[in-house]
Amino acid sequence: MASSPDRPPYTLQPLATFTPVSNCRTWQSAPHPTQPLLATACADRTVRVYSLTSFTLLHTISGGHKRSIRSVSWKPGTKGQSVLATGSFDASAGIWRRYEDEQHSRNDEDEDDDEDDAEDYQFSCILDGHESEIKSLSWSPTGQYLATCSRDKSVWIWEELEDDNFETIAVLQEHDGDVKCVAWHPEEDLLASASYDDTVRLYREDADDWVQVACIEGHKETVWWVEFEGAGMAERDFRAVKEGLSEERRAWVKEVERSGPRLATASDDCTVRIWRRKPKETDEAVGAKTGIRSIIRSYSLDEEWIQEAVLPKRHDRAVYSVAWSWRTGLLVSAGSDGKIVVYKERWKETEGQMDGVTAEAEGAKEMDAAPLTEWVVVAEKYSAHEVFEVNHVTWARRCDKGRRSDDEEVIVSTGDDGEVRLWTLDGGELS
Repeated sequence: MASSPDRPPYTLQPLATFTPVSNCRTWQSAPHPTQPLLATACADRTVRVYSLTSFTLLHTISGGHKRSIRSVSWKPGTKGQSVLATGSFDASAGIWRRYEDEQHSRNDEDEDDDEDDAEDYQFSCILDGHESEIKSLSWSPTGQYLATCSRDKSVWIWEELEDDNFETIAVLQEHDGDVKCVAWHPEEDLLASASYDDTVRLYREDADDWVQVACIEGHKETVWWVEFEGAGMAERDFRAVKEGLSEERRAWVKEVERSGPRLATASDDCTVRIWRRKPKETDEAVGAKTGIRSIIRSYSLDEEWIQEAVLPKRHDRAVYSVAWSWRTGLLVSAGSDGKIVVYKERWKETEGQMDGVTAEAEGAKEMDAAPLTEWVVVAEKYSAHEVFEVNHVTWARRCDKGRRSDDEEVIVSTGDDGEVRLWTLDGGELS
């Protein structure tokens, strides 16, 4: 069984703690898609918007919710304004807008974020419908849809028809328990949800209705987090270098590329797992085999997602969050034990050999093609927030003056201590 060395080759170094810190629990942080900003959901019913260049507080968003704000999500693709969605324990989602000039830029080192005189965030509308706490929300990559999930066991999909006018287009009630997290596929209108019922479910639209197309089982306890790999990673990461690869490895890369972005999940069972969609034949492929071109849908919307890997088990308590780096393909996880762990994928030294970390020993389903890669731990940080739990972890582009390259990333951790911390990954080049 392959495992990481006792001393990982890279180290997580503290870069900064955003100030002032919250005096209560912080749940989640979300980097702005285009600006050097970070929004943090706080238990005191506020959202704090920090600067990623000066590590200081720029805005405190308040007044829209009656209970703790559990989740935040920036709408992508907006022009001239920033739109932030907030999900609260008061069972509502809020939409906030801030109209801007073009003063914010990720690489503008002369910008003084502490003297931000633009208007504050304005509360635009409230989205009601859930019967209990909203645990997570997420905008689709195009910004057309907003998904929310709740303790009431439901997933809702909202469509913005125009500013401040949202329509409920789906209420999905497939889960048997509290729904903890929702996430969108980066290339398709495909939504994933994770639940207290130990499953992950996926949905897509069919004839003006949204339906479940897959149910992923494998975790033994609550699934806290689900997140898709970045778009096009199979073409950008180490597997993209096909020169010199064996025929077996080239075939496996081709299969992974057909599958599209993979899915990472984190659970109460202390594991982080990777899932891959099993490619299926299209109408064209069926027609090529039979010689008859089908004019009727010849295959259902149902999808099969297979377990590709169980990452090295470094957490000894619930894993609350896992995040992909869309630049390098690295994964980072964090949870109840206060650890932050970074993983890297690499080719196995011996081809065609199943690894205990990635195979049926951890409950993996039989696959058509066994993975030829393995995941190893490259960095590990104990007590990242001292004795407190780490509720969320994500990647963000580094924007301060000390950045070592334009595309350098940092890790953002959000904890029960009310602090949001930045970490650099030191020790070598990982891209």
